[in-house]
Amino acid sequence: MKTYLVGGAVRDRLLGLPVQDRDYVVVGATPEEMQQAGFKQVGADFPVFLHPVSGEQYALARTERKTGRGYHGFAVSFSPQVTLEQDLQRRDLTINAMAEDAAGQVIDPYGGQADLAAGRLCHVSPAFAEDPVRILRVARFAARFHGLGFVLARETLALMRQMVDAGEVDALVPERVWQEFERALGEPDPQRFVSVLRDCGALARVLPELDQLFGVPQPAGPHPEIDTGVHVLMVLEQAACLCDDPQVRFAALMHDLGKGITPPAEWPTHHGHEARGVALFKGLCARLKVPVAYRELALAVARDHGRAHRALELRPDTLLDVIERSDALRRPQRFAQFLLACEADHRGRTGFEQAPYPQAQRLQLALEAARGVDVASLAKQGLTGEAMRDALRAARTQAIASALPTA
Repeated sequence: MKTYLVGGAVRDRLLGLPVQDRDYVVVGATPEEMQQAGFKQVGADFPVFLHPVSGEQYALARTERKTGRGYHGFAVSFSPQVTLEQDLQRRDLTINAMAEDAAGQVIDPYGGQADLAAGRLCHVSPAFAEDPVRILRVARFAARFHGLGFVLARETLALMRQMVDAGEVDALVPERVWQEFERALGEPDPQRFVSVLRDCGALARVLPELDQLFGVPQPAGPHPEIDTGVHVLMVLEQAACLCDDPQVRFAALMHDLGKGITPPAEWPTHHGHEARGVALFKGLCARLKVPVAYRELALAVARDHGRAHRALELRPDTLLDVIERSDALRRPQRFAQFLLACEADHRGRTGFEQAPYPQAQRLQLALEAARGVDVASLAKQGLTGEAMRDALRAARTQAIASALPTA
């Protein structure tokens, strides 16, 4: 029995990055021997064990054989005869197909160290094409390592395109798409996840609402980048610069879906795209089973980002409308997320990347004024029902008007 550290831990150590998780492969062992050594078996499809002390994962070396479409169609084989090289060969990228023995010696049968040095994301073998999840994973690694200069190998991109053409991506279940999507939103350059999926044709299959934005023009004055798809990627990039919150990043990416269904006769204007985008967005969320927190924030941004951009010219009562529609009085922290996504939209345009966004300060000031109204004192006046609501709204509108600086 021999144990090897494998995968991301080896890769990240060689890159000089912090090692988050450690996974091990055990060669020459049986499940019974692992259990006798005190390991707890947790794997359902193939033997994976937890170390009795560290809780780290140890998997028996295995091979896989494709038996059907999608990522469930595999026959897994494990035995003491499976070699380390055979186990590593089934992995996705060469940089993830390295191992390290107990002495710290790196075992690299497929050129992972060379690809690390070259900054290449390259598949290990043609078996890559057997699992469509790998398309999502490669796009996510592109988002993670873009800042380190990594690029996708041409041959890997070509293979991903072949997989899409063969319909493999269509077998992905929505939950797995969202799982990889959410993880990608937390990477340093999440816009690369979207662009890689588009480059291989997968974006049209898994996120068609986003894909149809590319090629849709916008007015050149406020949008020198013109293309709506390019704009939303720039917005996502700006959101990643502003914060590491994946909910804000998701909302920023989703804010302009309605422009994808503007009738071409109306191009390059997109009047009413906010309302059109709401229906598209709800369909996307239902399909991918997007969590409620993501959904509610992105819906608020899609619906009211236009009003937020006009905050410097809006009347106090209209500012209060934005605040109330965003549920900011009860959830001020989410309103802060809303403002970040709107700022990312403002800055996600060619030449506007460093532009100030005073609208956020004005809306935040309006919120603080509205929240400062003494509700209890109004209640003491004996007001109830609609009369109470009208009085409260009037008081909040007046508070906002008094708090905002005059032009």
